[in-house]
Amino acid sequence: MGPPQLNIVTGAFGYAGRYIAQRLLERGERVKTLTGHPLRPDPFNGRVLAVPFHFDRPAELTRSLEGASTLYNTYWVRFAYKQTTFDRAIQNTLALFQAARDAGVGRVVHVSITKAREDSPLPYFRGKAILERALRESGLSYAILRPAVLFGHDDILVNNIAWCLRTFPTFVIPGSGNYKVQPIHVEDLAEMAVHSGHERTDSVADAVGPETYSYEKLVRLMAQAIGSKSHIVHVAPALALALAKAIGLIVRDVLLTREEIDGLMAGLLASDGPPTAKTRFTDWLKQNANTLGRRYASELARHYQSG
Repeated sequence: MGPPQLNIVTGAFGYAGRYIAQRLLERGERVKTLTGHPLRPDPFNGRVLAVPFHFDRPAELTRSLEGASTLYNTYWVRFAYKQTTFDRAIQNTLALFQAARDAGVGRVVHVSITKAREDSPLPYFRGKAILERALRESGLSYAILRPAVLFGHDDILVNNIAWCLRTFPTFVIPGSGNYKVQPIHVEDLAEMAVHSGHERTDSVADAVGPETYSYEKLVRLMAQAIGSKSHIVHVAPALALALAKAIGLIVRDVLLTREEIDGLMAGLLASDGPPTAKTRFTDWLKQNANTLGRRYASELARHYQSG
């Protein structure tokens, strides 16, 4: 009997990648991560080998993938920041797919987004769709997972909604608030990813939880659970963005972008199909209400700053 198979997880020191890596380790498999932050604290106590991304050096990128049975790709950018752009993220991911093919990787599990479309006016969703097509046409065995909003321990978006509800006397909702969101627990996404990694049939699936809410309902559920006294009001999207930018100056982060508001209001963070995950947001919220939003979670500190 040979050694356990080797898996490559991009961003295993980050968020979704960390849960995927943990699930693989629990199965007794070997894990290596490609990361933009190889010097970050290792949450796995040396069980995961960390190697820097070498997007600009194809031969080195290919060597870093050699011997792997499966590549789990969570690499992407939430928004453009300084030299980090969506176009660059697309080119980097295309280089990663080519390196996987050159290295003989047997399977790629790629994390995309719900309702990705190449004709989308939003670069996040358009870029994800471009990469989905590239992977489908690559000749690699693939599984594409399309999550909506992730929640769980150490998440950013849901945590920061709760932080705002705890911190400010008023919480603003852009527009009507009737647009849908369908959150999925990060551990459910990891379970789906690892299961898909051990299949060989090409597949594309939404990764969404069993509950769908209007955005306003989600916010009010969170406010009630954490005991927030914040007054929830509806405002024009432009005013919501201006307030988000003001808060961003205070916390030295990007709280929310115009593209994210547009995607949210367009209902792009919910699936048109059936649920594919089991964890109910309402159950998780009850269990974590005491700690949720106690501290602000910085996107820039986690993903865009060196370390």
